[in-house]
Amino acid sequence: MTAPAKSITVIAIDGPAASGKGTLARRLAAHFDYAHLDTGALYRAVGLGVLRAGGNPEDEADAVRAAEHVAEIDLDDPALRSESTGAAASKVAAIPEVRRILLDYQRQFAATPPGNKRGAVLDGRDIGTVVCPDATHKFFITADVETRAKRRFLELFGEQGTAEQYARILEELRLRDERDMTRATAPLKPAENAHLLDTTNSDIEAVFEKALSLIRG
Repeated sequence: MTAPAKSITVIAIDGPAASGKGTLARRLAAHFDYAHLDTGALYRAVGLGVLRAGGNPEDEADAVRAAEHVAEIDLDDPALRSESTGAAASKVAAIPEVRRILLDYQRQFAATPPGNKRGAVLDGRDIGTVVCPDATHKFFITADVETRAKRRFLELFGEQGTAEQYARILEELRLRDERDMTRATAPLKPAENAHLLDTTNSDIEAVFEKALSLIRG
């Protein structure tokens, strides 16, 4: 493992889908002028690569092939945010070889943030436990699944969505949570020394201010 230089501050933010971890990560990165990596986007890119190749996200060979070419996929591609891509991402993330391929990339980002930044903020599902166990600060962001489903529903469909679409998103999140928390390799769980922040009844500003206060000590 490539350890971050002593002068590099690393903030690890983990949590389930639609918990608000990505929003918090971007806010903190902008506030401190640190580099930001949405590690979930890497897995989404692999999942999208499998789908576009007509493969099966649960097939190891298909997933590994896509992981080896993940750099060819634009991490800002809107297709990465679709529910089908998210479901595929959760499936490829359960494959140990895929995680191994992407692990070095994430650790290198933390150790030497691009743009000569003084720090890095990484958000995902195993940053504080596996990717950067020696991170300077660790957070685990959570919210109840109904709240998270509503957030994702509004993000995808706005006020024009239907009850059936909400129900489908809720079920997909429940299934994804189960996959993420029960996979054999790097399951989703808080690091022992992570700060737990529940966003169910909190807006991003309150969560951001709480995270800042914890970072500043």
